[in-house]
Amino acid sequence: MAKITGKVTITSYEFGQLQEKIINVDKFKKEIELNLVENISEVLKIILGGSICLDASDIHIEPDETDVKIRARIDGVLQDILEFDIKLYKSILSRVKLLSGAKLNISKKPQDGRFSITINDYENDEKNDEFETPVPAQIKKEELIEIRTSVLPTQYGESIVLRILNPKSLIKVEGLGLRKDLFELFKKQIEKPNGMIIVTGPTGSGKTTTLYALLKSILNPEIKIITIEDPVEYRLKGISQTQTDAKKGYDFASGLKSLMRQDPDVILVGEIRDLETANTALQAALTGHLVLTTLHTNDAAGTIARLLSLGAQASNIGPAVNMAVGQRLIRKVCKKCSTLESPSEIELEKIKKAFVKSPDNIECLEILKTEDKIKIPKIKGCKDCNLTGYKGRVGIFETFLIDQEMERFIIKNPSIADLKDLAIKKGMLTMYQDGIIKILQGTTTIEEVERAAGKAE
Repeated sequence: MAKITGKVTITSYEFGQLQEKIINVDKFKKEIELNLVENISEVLKIILGGSICLDASDIHIEPDETDVKIRARIDGVLQDILEFDIKLYKSILSRVKLLSGAKLNISKKPQDGRFSITINDYENDEKNDEFETPVPAQIKKEELIEIRTSVLPTQYGESIVLRILNPKSLIKVEGLGLRKDLFELFKKQIEKPNGMIIVTGPTGSGKTTTLYALLKSILNPEIKIITIEDPVEYRLKGISQTQTDAKKGYDFASGLKSLMRQDPDVILVGEIRDLETANTALQAALTGHLVLTTLHTNDAAGTIARLLSLGAQASNIGPAVNMAVGQRLIRKVCKKCSTLESPSEIELEKIKKAFVKSPDNIECLEILKTEDKIKIPKIKGCKDCNLTGYKGRVGIFETFLIDQEMERFIIKNPSIADLKDLAIKKGMLTMYQDGIIKILQGTTTIEEVERAAGKAE
């Protein structure tokens, strides 16, 4: 695990003030502008604290030819915050490097690091008689938020990206946005003592969030859970977590072999990237361990093809893998400004077309039989959602199980298209269909589903 070398401390009072002031991107910009004359530590504190208030996942500080731009990724989309001069940027860069343990004199090579933000809540034992205000005596509660930093040389300077690893981002399985039938399926699969659950999707699709939600569901003192990650993003109590270190030859493959000697019941492998890791993970799943892992594929059906392309044996994949999951994150409509309206003819056609082939036991599909009752969200935009019309995110999923029929099919080394057809025949709803269901439930829009999952074929 990368060493955390620096700390930014924000009192609960200061953070409360920021929460009151910074309610949207416009207020965030104004708060930074008001404090540009302050010392650099205060400016950075406002940038970090404000980003946390807006639930941003990343902060981008990008130098250009004449100025520097700050952008924040909110609900998966980058939004411009502020432009400022190069002089202030150099001070912020030095401060970030110092906090992160990066070398100040290196500017031509990428550097990574970490630091933490602590939000302290004080317990007051004494009173200041003159002003009748509490005097901080000791820390009652301390909230830790880690920041993972990346500094990359570019044409006009070093680009800074700060990944905000807020423990509050960790949710339970109930908060993933699973349909009732999928929730029951997930619950049943994580109760199994062995096998492999693979979550797939591109970077930023919420795979880590899903895996941690599963871990939190099965965490108890009677089992040993070990993770190997690159890097460890969130710390969970009661779980042994280890981080790969390529410089020392400690990668997923070698680390996973070491993990097996630690008598684990459940293993989380951050990502399967090569044949050695794939084979070791498959063997672990076949020998009495529950293995949770991720793959970079476009959909759930691509899981098998990806494992085969790495060189894994089809005869091992079928018996080892319990469930393959594909997912994306979509934005939810803002509850304060969105409205429910009847769909246009084109929108209604898209909704109906999505379920030409689908199981009959999916909730809320009954509404399709009465077209005049269908209402879908329409976005407007307000200050609360930064004029985007969206606030918050939720997952859309597709999932299939590896049963005996699927095992026999995998032995034939099928194409992704053929495997997907079989999964759909056996009852799998695609991510696009799951997104349409969320539209019918009033959660999101057709435009957002098509942005994340593509248009219906």
